[in-house]
Amino acid sequence: KAQVRGGTSVFCRKGRRGRNMKPSSSSRFGVVGVRASSSPAAASSKDSKANKLWGGRFTGETDPLMHKYNQSLSYDQRMWREDIDGSVVYAKALCKSGIITQEELDSITKGLEAVAKEWETDSFIIEANDEDIHTANERRLVELIGDPGKKLHTGRSRNDQVATDGRLWTMRKLQILRQDLRTFLRIAGERAEEECDALMPGFTHLQPAQTVRWSHWLLSHCFALQRDDERLRDMIPRVARLPLGSGALAGNPFNVDRVSMSEELGF
Repeated sequence: KAQVRGGTSVFCRKGRRGRNMKPSSSSRFGVVGVRASSSPAAASSKDSKANKLWGGRFTGETDPLMHKYNQSLSYDQRMWREDIDGSVVYAKALCKSGIITQEELDSITKGLEAVAKEWETDSFIIEANDEDIHTANERRLVELIGDPGKKLHTGRSRNDQVATDGRLWTMRKLQILRQDLRTFLRIAGERAEEECDALMPGFTHLQPAQTVRWSHWLLSHCFALQRDDERLRDMIPRVARLPLGSGALAGNPFNVDRVSMSEELGF
């Protein structure tokens, strides 16, 4: 059933007499590819609401099935580095605007570096309430440094976090993909030149046709892959548009320096 408060609904598990039903053991789940915490604190009602950015007006607990449906950490955890980098840059912008002090910036930066280290060493512990990479990193940051970590979300929405992380991750992967593709093209070109005298049967409609050179057949695929590389190159400037600082809807009210953030992140 849905409980409504202030125009916002939440799915809650209810018994016939209106009492909250405890989820069965079969409803417990872990996030794919990560370790889920089984500590009593993570399972408590109080902690289950603590990290929900959208649940402040809910009167009951979210049904575990709804939480499982809504979570994205099982696949967006791959963007942990981009989320950390974006948060560091945004913290600098907050400091530049006078929202946080230099001391708080140093604390946040050090804390984010510690969170990154946990991801690098595969020691980051996923809590049951972590919905996505953004809330997971922010939750861990607050655990490490306390109240200064809560200021990081000032003026920032998960809307521009999601868009920024996705674009930054795509930009970096495009560069890696192009590098690997150009390495393949270089090696294929070298082999085509070195093995120019090798002959092979050519086929058309699955029937033997003209005799062709191996290098001719190899380079025919290279030309197609070269066009793919050109398409990837053309995609980069379309992806390289910084959303960070856009806020939840119509901009950031704290006058953060978006030009500086764009340059630092490589947009």
